[in-house]
Amino acid sequence: MNIKSETILKVNKLSKSVTLDDKQLTILHPLDLEVNSAETLAIVGSSGSGKTTLLSLLAGLDLPSSGEVYLKEQPLHQFNEEQRSQIRAKHVGFIFQQFLLINSLTALENVMLPAELANQKNAKTLALQLLSDVGLSERSDHFPNQLSGGEQQRVAIARAFITQPDVLFADEPTGNLDSQTGEHIADLLFNLNQQFGTTLVLVTHDHKLAHRCQRQIELAAGRLVTATVVEPQTNVVML
Repeated sequence: MNIKSETILKVNKLSKSVTLDDKQLTILHPLDLEVNSAETLAIVGSSGSGKTTLLSLLAGLDLPSSGEVYLKEQPLHQFNEEQRSQIRAKHVGFIFQQFLLINSLTALENVMLPAELANQKNAKTLALQLLSDVGLSERSDHFPNQLSGGEQQRVAIARAFITQPDVLFADEPTGNLDSQTGEHIADLLFNLNQQFGTTLVLVTHDHKLAHRCQRQIELAAGRLVTATVVEPQTNVVML
């Protein structure tokens, strides 16, 4: 798939501080970052390094204390929550460590939901295809509590891709899974990423997963300490 390279995420002097016991605590020190369309980027670092805070700011889930963040040239740092929500609905997908499926909905209904909220008329057809892509066609009518952790994460991946987002944010997508299941989930994630040409930004403690990305940045104590271009492992596998 040939996709024109363009800057899809850009941050300038981005920082985040909070007040705790009348003292200001800096969670993320000022940093600059650019991410191109269809690029894969891993954010790594120890617990408390600021990884999830950075991801939340990039996705417009939180506002910075200072600095700028642009998604598709839209200034998220200037928008209120409703405006940021509209941008996320149009351009962003999410995968979380906790899966965050709706327990009262079947796998199919969970996958369909973002498309239905976006008023896509072919939501069921798209959802069935994506469930097939992740190997869950025969589990489409099962509820989350009837699925294994790996199956739930596969549903979450299908749900994230149904609106074909420009950017997919993944926060420890294999963190709650055993190593074998985690590797299979990673294969699915990168295969669909290549299929749809989505920009992938993931937070992970898993260095093997991080090395499948084209670039890595490492945070330590809220500071950007290294930025590395890596030779990613082959991401396409036969499922």
